[in-house]
Amino acid sequence: MTDLDPLALLFIDAGASDDPAPAYARLRTECPVARTPGLAGDMTVWISGYDDALWALKHPEVFSSAAEAIDIGQSHDLIPLQVDPPLHTKYRRFLAEWFNSRAIAPLEPEVRRLVNELLDDIAPSGSCDFHEDFATPLPSTVFLAMMGLPQDDLDDLLRWRDDIIRPAADLEEAEAVRARTGAEITAYFDAQIDGLREHPRPGFWSDLVNTEFEGRPLERGELLGMAFLLIIAGLDTVTATLDCMIEYLAGHPDRRRQLVERPGLTTDAVEEMLRALTPVQLVPRLIVEDATIGGVDLKAGDHATIVLGAANLDPAAYDEPDDVDFERKRSINLAFGGGPHLRLGINLARLELRVALEEWHRRIPEYSIVPGSVIAHSPGIRQTDQLPLVWPVA
Repeated sequence: MTDLDPLALLFIDAGASDDPAPAYARLRTECPVARTPGLAGDMTVWISGYDDALWALKHPEVFSSAAEAIDIGQSHDLIPLQVDPPLHTKYRRFLAEWFNSRAIAPLEPEVRRLVNELLDDIAPSGSCDFHEDFATPLPSTVFLAMMGLPQDDLDDLLRWRDDIIRPAADLEEAEAVRARTGAEITAYFDAQIDGLREHPRPGFWSDLVNTEFEGRPLERGELLGMAFLLIIAGLDTVTATLDCMIEYLAGHPDRRRQLVERPGLTTDAVEEMLRALTPVQLVPRLIVEDATIGGVDLKAGDHATIVLGAANLDPAAYDEPDDVDFERKRSINLAFGGGPHLRLGINLARLELRVALEEWHRRIPEYSIVPGSVIAHSPGIRQTDQLPLVWPVA
């Protein structure tokens, strides 16, 4: 037990979402593993050190991703996220056909084309709201093209994404918003399954509907669980990450010039900024087996929160972790999780981030945040509400 309230520290205290590093440092120093009362009267375990976080991620037999770990309005298990090994391993191996590096690499020319289409409109203007004009439409357009979904549906999909991840409501209302939104998402994808089985079309969603898993068609519940997870992951994480990276680079011109002058450094820069900025601050788990970690006894039935952002700034794992060093020799990080549940879309996300930064800096090498702008970040997944930028135009 600890007198420190990790929930308040990370989500309620002023400025915690805008600059979480001080909160992370307090967690690691005062209670690297904390067991505290949760909102519903249960107990919640908070893990903030790198080694403990990595152990938790690698041991789903203790730290389970089962459906009880998180409820965001879904009516079916989020596959493969809410399924533990050994079934998780089978689902992941099946889905890797579309998400492994060999499958993702051929998408680069199309991603680069989409990036430059956005920049054709943005670059000559000398200003933009990066969040609205670039960070949101890029991964959304890539996602819809990959899924084979109509671009006309984007507004609905983005609204559903926001109502699930960051509903504008108090805790009780948020639960109702998520439930209503989850039903709408389920209805949207459910309406397409029968039609796609009769009339397949290009795209990952149609492929899923018509591909066999272990010698049988996927069940409707399996398909809906996969689709629900894909819409949340495909439309949100890269947007938030681009926001954080460009905000950082706009405020650190020395680092920005490194990427302008040495574009080959972008791959390493992406990994280092993922470590240092960690847009997805934490992941939930459910303790399903009594265990002791960091000297703290955990009980089956406890909820757990693995604070990825704090782990990625742990001085026990990284030399001078608060420094952003694009040539850091060790930048292996937990931004995409770890262990069996390492993010399925990691290769696509890395491709989108690298190409976006390469092309942006090729065409807009100098930029800054509009003076006087107040940039706020959502908690949990650190996405900006706006990011107004300006740059010189020849």
